[in-house]
Amino acid sequence: MQVKIVTFENNRGERLAARLDLPVDTRPVAYALFTHCFTCSKNLKAVTTISRALTDQGYAVLRFDFTGLGESEGDFAETTFATNLEDLQAACRFLSAQYEPPALLVGHSLGGAAVLAVAGEFPEVKAVATIGAPCNPAHVRHLLRPALETIETAGEAVVDLGGRPFRIKKQFLEELERVNLEEQVRTMRRPLLLFHSPTDQIVGIENAACLFQAARHPKSFVSLDQADHLLSNPDDAAFVGEVLGAWARRYVGHRPLPDPRRLDPGEARVVVRTGRAHYRTDIVADGHALVADEPAALGGTDAGPSPYGYLAAALGACTTITLRLYADRKGWPLEAATAYIYHEKMHLNDCTECAEQGIVQTPGGKIDRFTVELTLEGALEAVQQQRLLEIAGRCPVHRTLKSPVVTRTRLRD
Repeated sequence: MQVKIVTFENNRGERLAARLDLPVDTRPVAYALFTHCFTCSKNLKAVTTISRALTDQGYAVLRFDFTGLGESEGDFAETTFATNLEDLQAACRFLSAQYEPPALLVGHSLGGAAVLAVAGEFPEVKAVATIGAPCNPAHVRHLLRPALETIETAGEAVVDLGGRPFRIKKQFLEELERVNLEEQVRTMRRPLLLFHSPTDQIVGIENAACLFQAARHPKSFVSLDQADHLLSNPDDAAFVGEVLGAWARRYVGHRPLPDPRRLDPGEARVVVRTGRAHYRTDIVADGHALVADEPAALGGTDAGPSPYGYLAAALGACTTITLRLYADRKGWPLEAATAYIYHEKMHLNDCTECAEQGIVQTPGGKIDRFTVELTLEGALEAVQQQRLLEIAGRCPVHRTLKSPVVTRTRLRD
């Protein structure tokens, strides 16, 4: 994904820090706005993982720090749930003014309560999703239980949350008590997806039941079995992002794939980007999101096939598609064609096929050899199988690999 570091002002003139995560070809399906949990930040590992899963599916995701948290300006002690809502509204206005209105709102924990509270105010919002959200925002009180008496008597207290000190004022808790989230959910009139773990020790599963009961259809619930509240297991966060992207597409639409017949000859059909995360590389090919990487043993994260893996896959796919086309044209009973591709680098002196293919052997020279083994299913006669084997060696990618190829590399304006 591509990342833009951006800032915007809230109603009090404080600058809020944000990241806009974009799909690699920067043509989003839709824009999503992600709000983090109580005292967390936009850089929480789970938030980053979910955002990447969404950008892999073509979404752009804006995630920001609430006032006084992360890299945002302001004093957290002076914030309330109402100021959080104002920050969220400011983020919506920023996206609308600079890019396009958010079609999807996503909130984690108390951030989930915030998106539920404001979703109905923005007609462009087409879907809402929450992760471990409370039905009653005042649930925060139980996190502050050791300091509640001090807050009540002194008006404020410094509370240790996740190993960091936060100054909490009585006004913050009093305002949460007045929030009627169930009524706001009932009148929101947006498709809603609730993610919640039945083993969540911070916000109990009964909160999901409460929100689900209050919401109107269409509404959905996904159980995050064995996940903790912060989705500290990356697999749980990745699952949320993958399911969320697929669910939201039903409501926010999809990016039309490019029509090869209408593409300008100079238009890039493949966009590839490698960032700082080891060798993980994001690819968009003909509108489809892919990932390339290197094995962990070579310093990568093994998030996808290697470049040579994709090259071998291209050869295999072209081979079997060519066989399918040929068999269909001939009316032959080919049920399926499977190609097994092997790639190796070898010395020219060991290449038995090189001479017959006109490849000149040079002392100490090496060559790449791709071996394609085919399995043909169907009631094919021996002569048909032999003809398909001949056709397999004539697929366009096969011919490209055997032909002189010119590549040009230049800096893009």
